Amino acid sequence: MKEDQKNELLYQALETEKGGIEVYQMALRCAVEEDLKEEWEEYLEQTKKHYQILLDVFQELGLDSDEETPGREVVRHISESLVKAMKMALEAGDPKAAELVACECVVMAETKDHQNWKLIGEVAKKAKSTEAKVLKNAYDQVEDEEDEHLYHTMGWCRELWISSLGMKAVLPPPEEKKDVHTAIGAARAQSSRK
Repeated sequence: MKEDQKNELLYQALETEKGGIEVYQMALRCAVEEDLKEEWEEYLEQTKKHYQILLDVFQELGLDSDEETPGREVVRHISESLVKAMKMALEAGDPKAAELVACECVVMAETKDHQNWKLIGEVAKKAKSTEAKVLKNAYDQVEDEEDEHLYHTMGWCRELWISSLGMKAVLPPPEEKKDVHTAIGAARAQSSRK
């Protein structure tokens, strides 16, 4: 395994969680639907916890959590851009449109976050014993919540778009009602919508 690239993944994952806190804080300012607001409040708290879990991983692996890498700077730029996009939408004065933009921004942030954790899980399978144990422990604490963040928010985004198009939306979305945690479950939930 390439040590430097493994570390880059961890630095990007840490920055993704850190930026995710700001993304959720801004998304909550845009949320109109009460059920969505409650969900994002929960996800914000979980994201704060995920950030702390990664800080603990850094400490256990002897990595400097303040080290800058080119990839980490890019991740930070993307997070800041998502926050800026939501601010722009909010300032435009249409609350429902801002909520939809926020939903899309959360999906974008969670897509990167989800991918990071999937890769951390893969690294844990191949890492040396102590490192494998640390990474697997972190992965096991976070993975199920990351699945929910991505798949549930994707469902919210789809249904809010459908509503904005003047069609009948299913709110909360089927992913929420069926408590989806897998891509297959998300596909089944989407196909079950009536």
